[in-house]
Amino acid sequence: MEPIRENSSLPLEYQSEQGSLNILGFWIFLGAEIALFGTLFATYFVMYSGGSNAGHPPSEMFELPLVLIMTFLLLTSSFTCGLSIGEMRKGNVKNMMIYSIITLLLGAGFVGFEIYEFTHYVMEGVTLKVGSYWSAFFVLLGTHGLHVTIGLFWITFILIQIKMRGLTAQAASKVFISSLYWHFLDVVWIFIFTGVYLLGMVN
Repeated sequence: MEPIRENSSLPLEYQSEQGSLNILGFWIFLGAEIALFGTLFATYFVMYSGGSNAGHPPSEMFELPLVLIMTFLLLTSSFTCGLSIGEMRKGNVKNMMIYSIITLLLGAGFVGFEIYEFTHYVMEGVTLKVGSYWSAFFVLLGTHGLHVTIGLFWITFILIQIKMRGLTAQAASKVFISSLYWHFLDVVWIFIFTGVYLLGMVN
């Protein structure tokens, strides 16, 4: 376990050599994630322009209030995630944990509303099998939702580790990496909100 070097001019998460390497490696990993979601978005737009919605146009299925709530929850969670990093760099573990827990609660709320949305569609007869458009929709949104769920468990495990072992430079790098992951998912959601929901509602 590498100790925190209080006098270092580097941010806390970079004060461990291993932590710095892990952060660099994660940036490379995000490149692969961008390629994954880029492929899913490309498939979705192809299906949007020429695929079948089997008589269930997105303009009739999408509910703006629900989408706005989901957007508010996820974007607010990104803000609290950023606050937790700021508190971590100050060495204020208590406030870092508080903001991280708020982030988790907001993220869990987002996942809950997405499950509700999918359940509503299924009850209306809209599933993966009803048309190529909806197949692309569920795969794109489901992949993003799965990533958010993984992020919830990941951040939870990191917080448990910090609670048990304290905040070290290496643990700080894990918190920072998880925040990069979380912010990335928020950026993906912005593209989903504009490219999937808003576009689907106006056409």
